[in-house]
Amino acid sequence: MTTAVTISERAVRRIGEILGKEGDGAMLRISVEGGGCSGFQYKFDIERAQAEDDLVIARDNAVVLVDPASVPYLAGSEVDFVDDLIGASFRVVNPNATASCGCGTSFSI
Repeated sequence: MTTAVTISERAVRRIGEILGKEGDGAMLRISVEGGGCSGFQYKFDIERAQAEDDLVIARDNAVVLVDPASVPYLAGSEVDFVDDLIGASFRVVNPNATASCGCGTSFSI
């Protein structure tokens, strides 16, 4: 199984915009937690501290952190940014998910 998590060009631009407003040292942390309507849910937070064992994805002005417990759930995923009729949000295209909710924020494996 691959541990690679990729960030789309749209997501890189949006993350860079968000982090630019947060000031120096800001990073986006993506994690997976229990809960949500499908069993697991994605969580997005602004972080200023990187743990030694974090997976770090850095492109242009976007720095994304993933904690080691979340990496297996996100392995092979792509993080995208979508701006459509139902709103603008980050979406995780996760090949490990066997089901997801309609809003795309929770999933099951």
